[in-house]
Order: sequence, then structure tokens, then C-alpha cells
Amino acid sequence: MTNNNPIGVFDSGIGGTSIWTAIHDLLPNEKTIYLADSKNAPYGQKTKEEIVALSKKNVDLLLEMNCKLIVVACNTATTNAIRELRADYDIPFIGIEPAIKPAANNSKTQVIGILATKGTLNSELFNKTAEMFQNTTIIEQVGFGLVQLIEDGNLYSPEMTQLLESYLVPMIDANIDYLVLGCSHYPYLIPQIKKILPDHIQIIDSGEAVARQTQNLLREVGFSDAAKSEPEFYVNSDPRVLESILEYKYPVVKKDF
Repeated sequence: MTNNNPIGVFDSGIGGTSIWTAIHDLLPNEKTIYLADSKNAPYGQKTKEEIVALSKKNVDLLLEMNCKLIVVACNTATTNAIRELRADYDIPFIGIEPAIKPAANNSKTQVIGILATKGTLNSELFNKTAEMFQNTTIIEQVGFGLVQLIEDGNLYSPEMTQLLESYLVPMIDANIDYLVLGCSHYPYLIPQIKKILPDHIQIIDSGEAVARQTQNLLREVGFSDAAKSEPEFYVNSDPRVLESILEYKYPVVKKDF
């Protein structure tokens, strides 16, 4: 491995590009390879065994591409598979999980909302983290249907608005003052979420924190100051949605994996 080996990033689809963007903005010289496993999205409705198997498949492909570090840009994959990945592979991993801690520590009402997938909310890792904040009421809501609508390119559809209202209005009524987005797809919904939430409710996602963690880990293992190169994007379904999310700035390659 050298400084110029790429950083690998994978997600159960296009949502992890929200994490990729934060990494790319902070570390613009680092070469990155992004895998969108859209064919198998969403991971949130799958079993733990299925999620581990899919995650390993993605890691194997990124290792074939000589990645020096892998970012699991998927809350569901992190909370269900990161332990197995770290045990089975000799490469640094960075995961992403809902940012409960900053929300709970800063909440004035001591009521926070978590919008996430079923797989994340049911995971052992998520529940261990949530148990650390006994004095905070955590309103959990599974975002049924949201990932699939995003993957299908229906980001601004009436169905999306209806689903978001049904998930968020009960949280507003419960007096939350922080909403934690527990899926890397969900930052793309922030403009619509802001139309529903009162101004005093803060929205938290994990993108910037993951980018800083990536930067710190690269420095720790001596893989910083890479030479600038163009990112690569691969998807195993129709590439047009990923291309549109990236605003057509980069080519997207359709690949079987």
C-alpha cells in the first residue's frame, strides 16, 4: 500500500454519496472509489446474515481495486457487519452510525428523534449506544419506503412528502429538538424535512464527522498527502440516478457485483 492507493467507499445504493461528498471536500487530493450496491437496496429490510454477506462482497471488490482504507457509508451495514469486517480483513475500516451522542448531549427538551432503517434500529450496536442516554427520550422511527424512493429517482414525489410528514409530525408533537438522520440516504431529504420541521429543531447527520475520522485515521497509518486523482463510481443497476445525484460531474460505470 502507498499514499496514492484509493479510499474505498460503499453503500447499499446511492445514499453514501452524502458521506463521499464530505470526504472528498475535506480530502480533495485523495483518490476515491465508490460502490453503489443499488441492486440490493435497501439493506435495512434484510437479515443480519444477508447484510454481512453483501458487505463482504463489496469489500472484496474494493480490495481487488487496491483500496488502502474502506469507509462503510451505510448505517445498516455498519451496525450489523462492521465487527465481522474488522475481524476478517486486515485493512482499516471506518463505519457510520446515527449521531445520538451530540443530539442527546445538546438537547434542551431531552427528547430527540431518530429516523433510520429497520436494520439499524434493531441492531445490537445501535441499542448499546442508545442505552448510554437513559435521561433522554429517543423517538425511533423506521423510514419505510424512503430509500427505495430515493433509489428510484423519486426524491421530490408526493409520496415522499406524504411519508416524511407521517414520520416527522409525531416527533414534532413529542417535543423533539434534535432529529438524527440514521441513514446515509437521508441527507438528500433535508430540504424537504426542513419544510416540515419547525425552525428550532436541529438536524444532525454523520457526514462531516466521518470525513474527519477518515482524515485522522489516514494520518495515524501514514497514508496522508496523496496525489490528486479523479474519483471512480460504480453501480450495479441503472446508473442514471447516481449520475443525477452527482450532478453529472463524474462518469458512472455500470458493473456487475
